[in-house]
Amino acid sequence: MLDCHRLDCLRRGDFAGHIMARIGRWIGIVVLGLLVLPAAAFAQSGSLVGFGIVMVHGKGGRPLGPTKPLADALEAEGARVVSPRMAWAGTAGQPDSYDIPYDQALGEIGQAIALLRAQGARKIVIAGQSLGANAVIGYAARHPAGLAGVMSLAAGHTPERFGRPDIIASVEKARQMIKAGRGQETTDFADSNQGKSFQVKATPKAYLSFFDPTGPSVIPHNAAAMPKIPFLWVIGNADRLSELGPSYAFDAGAKHPKSQYKVVNAGHIDTPSAAKSEVIAWLKSL
Repeated sequence: MLDCHRLDCLRRGDFAGHIMARIGRWIGIVVLGLLVLPAAAFAQSGSLVGFGIVMVHGKGGRPLGPTKPLADALEAEGARVVSPRMAWAGTAGQPDSYDIPYDQALGEIGQAIALLRAQGARKIVIAGQSLGANAVIGYAARHPAGLAGVMSLAAGHTPERFGRPDIIASVEKARQMIKAGRGQETTDFADSNQGKSFQVKATPKAYLSFFDPTGPSVIPHNAAAMPKIPFLWVIGNADRLSELGPSYAFDAGAKHPKSQYKVVNAGHIDTPSAAKSEVIAWLKSL
């Protein structure tokens, strides 16, 4: 049976409106599809979509210095990358100062993680080069919750191995100043980076936190304190620390089955760039 009431409505001039309404619905569906397609295509082409990477620079460096080629490659894969300016920033491998203690400096990593999460990142991985690698291992030992992985790229700053007389003397100087109640006075202390020695300004408390051979910045101790988190250790075959092999700190930190130790054809500075394919493949495995 025909619906005469509907036919009457259409005959009274609503036929055009009916057709236009149907066209409108189809246009809406097409427009919605056009809006959704780019996001879907991006999700397919960007294999690291959803990852948030904190990239921590090395001693006397700046955000996205030697780590920039790697950061660019990660972003091209769809990851979000944030590189905070750390307390040991400077130029030509020489820090401007150590203005806050090691544990406090790690707070910059926490702030970068919060920013990535606010931007929608679901898998947080912290990565660093040289002293930055030291820092992300130290952070993971203290704040492991919510981390999908830790990447050490050309790890550096090994206070338990500093045998230079000037640094040993500066460590003792810092201890004596703290004992005398002068722990917050800024003064000059000895420092070195990849064989280059120089003076750096710091408070005794901050300096000692970075250079005490039994203090909070010792990589093997922090690696041993890390919980079961995927851990990638990348070292260049021309890097001094490569001579120690995985037994130096990787073995202590590699508690997760997806942890890997990789050697690349590089020196200390260019390891992040040389390791792009290894890093991306490892992240995809997570």
